Amino acid sequence: MSQHQAILLLGSNIGDKKKNLETALEKISAGGNIILKNSEFLISQPVEFVSSNIFCNIATIISTGLSPIQLLDYVKSIEIAMGRISDSKVSGGYTDRIIDIDIVKYDDLIFKSEKLEIPHQKHLFEREFSKKLIKKFI
Repeated sequence: MSQHQAILLLGSNIGDKKKNLETALEKISAGGNIILKNSEFLISQPVEFVSSNIFCNIATIISTGLSPIQLLDYVKSIEIAMGRISDSKVSGGYTDRIIDIDIVKYDDLIFKSEKLEIPHQKHLFEREFSKKLIKKFI
């Protein structure tokens, strides 16, 4: 099975945010993905919605044998297992969340479907906190 490099961005603004991120990273690794490098944790304000809960974020580069859609399904299963109850693609808006895991890049692939867009344009070009976290990876 060939390996691919993906950049993931994780965020949490409910509960023990740092612990939520660490748990999600453990689950990503437990799925046969290899974590190559993590960014530092970064605290940020909510983006595109109003909340008094601030976010803790981290970026990670992984090596994976999963296809982009398989990887998306896997990270979404982690979100559900950790207690995330709504998805912004489904609900049409952002809310507080125990965990959010986005695929920012997958090799040099350019891909767009209803479920997934790679590269993730907002994280790469619009959101300042994202650009800070991933700038050393690109």
